[in-house]
Amino acid sequence: MRRIGAVLCALTLAFAVPAAPAGAAAPPVRSTVLRAAMDGSGVDTLNPFLAFFNGALETFGMVYPSLNSLDPSGAPGPYLATKWEPSADRLTWTFTIREGLKWSDGKPITAEDAAWTLNLIMTDAVAGTANGSLVSNFEKVTAEGPATLVIKTKAPQASVPYVSHPMSGIPIVPKHVWEPLAKNLKDAKNDVFPLVGYGPWTLTEYKQEQYAKFTANKEFVLGPPKFDNLVLQSFKSGDAAVAALRSGQIDYKAGVNPTQFKALQADPKIAAVRTVGNGWMGLEINHNARTRSGKKIGTGHPALGDPALRKAIALATDKQTLVTKVIDGVGRLGHGYLPPAWPQWFWTPAQPTPYDPAQANRVLDEAGYTKGADGVRTDPKSGRPLAFRFGIHSDDAADAAISGYVVGWMKEIGIKLTIQSLSMTALNSDLAKGDWDLLMDAWTTGPDPTYLLGIQSCGTLPKDDGTGGNTDSFFCDAAFDELFKKQLTTFDQGERAKVIGEMQEILYAANVNQIYYYADGLDVARKDTVTGLTLGKPDADGVYPSQTAFWSYLNAAPATATTAAKAEGSGSGMTWVAGGIALVVVLGGVLVWRRRAGGADRE
Repeated sequence: MRRIGAVLCALTLAFAVPAAPAGAAAPPVRSTVLRAAMDGSGVDTLNPFLAFFNGALETFGMVYPSLNSLDPSGAPGPYLATKWEPSADRLTWTFTIREGLKWSDGKPITAEDAAWTLNLIMTDAVAGTANGSLVSNFEKVTAEGPATLVIKTKAPQASVPYVSHPMSGIPIVPKHVWEPLAKNLKDAKNDVFPLVGYGPWTLTEYKQEQYAKFTANKEFVLGPPKFDNLVLQSFKSGDAAVAALRSGQIDYKAGVNPTQFKALQADPKIAAVRTVGNGWMGLEINHNARTRSGKKIGTGHPALGDPALRKAIALATDKQTLVTKVIDGVGRLGHGYLPPAWPQWFWTPAQPTPYDPAQANRVLDEAGYTKGADGVRTDPKSGRPLAFRFGIHSDDAADAAISGYVVGWMKEIGIKLTIQSLSMTALNSDLAKGDWDLLMDAWTTGPDPTYLLGIQSCGTLPKDDGTGGNTDSFFCDAAFDELFKKQLTTFDQGERAKVIGEMQEILYAANVNQIYYYADGLDVARKDTVTGLTLGKPDADGVYPSQTAFWSYLNAAPATATTAAKAEGSGSGMTWVAGGIALVVVLGGVLVWRRRAGGADRE
């Protein structure tokens, strides 16, 4: 058991500091702080080569640079690189790297940092744990001077400008800091603060499952943040985060649930914005846990390797009820592996699997799974009952709601599920070892699908020694892998979309990842403390494009008395909801913080 950490909150100023009389000392300088809820996944590790929780990826996107940024349309934009050009045969990409930028410790940032980072991921299995699939087609990366990076690929690769961008791409790290750590990379904690990096923020303090504190980089090349500090606070539940927002302890939370969202829409002090879903919620099935060499691992139930059983599970699942009851209709029915935020890759099957428990029972009868006196079927090969562990996240209300329905539906077809409520860390630790049967999971993705599709490729299976790999269901299919390579080399977007559709069709038919729904993003912020720009414009239904923390936290600004008054009268359909800042009292040049003890334990 781990005690939830103390809540960090800023002491806000509810009034203006009066002007000092003539001859008197000037009033203390006020330092501005943005206080937001950390992504509910938390931070699995501060080692950027190993991490894949959203909380960690958001952090790395803010404190480490990338070759490219992403503009509001999702197209690659400048960051470390000012331009990038492929050769005529599209096998060589040349990136022009900015000169004059420095790491936070004063060392110059050069093309060699990028070349070293990418080469390490290409050649070291541990370094490739999180992002190895993004460079699987790279042949050679070299720095031809401090301002020129050259990437040579084995075959033409359309996604090269998407390989390194904030959040879902590869962060570039300082070679002089990480080269000594590379000798034992799997044990590198990266917990010496402030972290040496370069981005809109510098991470100055981090307490696991409590908070992360950042200071602004006022020299940031894409424009400095508009306030001085950022605090991302961890909460034991979404309800606790919403309570903190209402009371003014935080200024912004992304990803509230529909019930919370509707309640907050009625609060005149809160701006509530709906965005198109950039991720999915679904079920993963441990059908054949093994290593890259084919060695079987884990304790998964052998019957789950049977396609007929997985098909029956899909037939017995009423996805529409989950959309209606769990997310209150605020989202879309799930089928394909890529979410609707990126319509160029969105796919739906020609014949979706219906909700048909009678057919599910027939499928199991025909496959030889007979029911016992207790109503539970038996696997004819192993002689074991169809009794499976069902792992859910202990701090996720959606998981809890979904699991209640699924347990009932599976009982109707002779399958017994035992819910195992685990912390995010414990659940993912068991995942890599194969010590599970069924798991609830969710993934989000950026505009290029390479990373998310890559975690379903054979190359992400773990090695025999347990290192490497970022698989989520041990899926490995030769046809899928060939199409994965093909989509990388297809430059015409329409043709690439067809290939990616074929890949999603393979995943859909395998029923190893059963996508339940794509929930819309629901973001809320305090009108009295924050103003900023949301990327893009809402559609006819008032739904905004998917947002990213990188731009939201960079663009957020203090809400003056005038803007706050305007905001309060404008309702929830606002042109901003990025993050919030509050004023923090500074005494003697030192920030004054309050600590509030958490109220419960977390497993």
